[in-house]
Order: sequence, then C-alpha cells, then structure tokens
Amino acid sequence: MPRTDVLLNLFGAPHQSDLVTSALRLASALLARGARVQIWTCGDATRLTGAALGDTKPRDYTDLGRAHPSTARVVRELIEDHPDRLYWYVCRFCAEERGAADQIPQVRTRAPFVFAEHVNAADKSLLMGVC
Repeated sequence: MPRTDVLLNLFGAPHQSDLVTSALRLASALLARGARVQIWTCGDATRLTGAALGDTKPRDYTDLGRAHPSTARVVRELIEDHPDRLYWYVCRFCAEERGAADQIPQVRTRAPFVFAEHVNAADKSLLMGVC
C-alpha cells in the first residue's frame, strides 16, 4: 500500500448531506497541491463507486436536455487524472452487505481488518460522516 499525505474516510449515507461534494472538493484541492491521497469508503458510502451506476445519473424530468455524471464516473475520472496520487478503497464487507460488491475497476475492495494499515500509511487522517 502506498504512503500518502492524507487519508479521507467516508462513512455513512453519502447523499444525506454535502459529504460527497465536500470530500471530492477536498481531494481535488489536495491533488492540485501535489498531495498523495487515499480515500476509504465504508457503510453506505461504498455505493458511490458501484459499477451499476453507469456514467450518468437518471435524467431530471425538469431539465431533460442536461446530463449529470454519476459519482462513479466522477471518481473514475479523478483517479484516471491522478493515477499515481489518488487511491480509492471500498470496505468489502460493507459493500457486500449493501449489494454493491461490483465496483468500477479503478477502485480496490479491501477487507475491513486492514483499515489500520491504511491509517498507518497516511500522514493525516480525516473522518467524514457517521455510520
């Protein structure tokens, strides 16, 4: 596991608050400054990178002419833009429990008992959300 400057831990329901937006903005800002970042998702946040999400969100009937990217696409593109500095991990137990075991190929699924290794591999760790 690579050494990183920051570990962002995303826990809990991702669409109940600004959790996802805040985490992605923070990760983008850190990457823009040259930081190495790892993101660990647990709980319902494991659904953010589910392969079933596809590239776009379902159409908004009030604005049919506009397509919005899914979170899986946003994460995939962010990883592709920073392949040697952004690492996205999904808790395998949480994903399987929520029917989200099938993830996009750019993320890695990990057993929860290795979480401490991720914390140790980061200079700083920030917990975002609640389980």
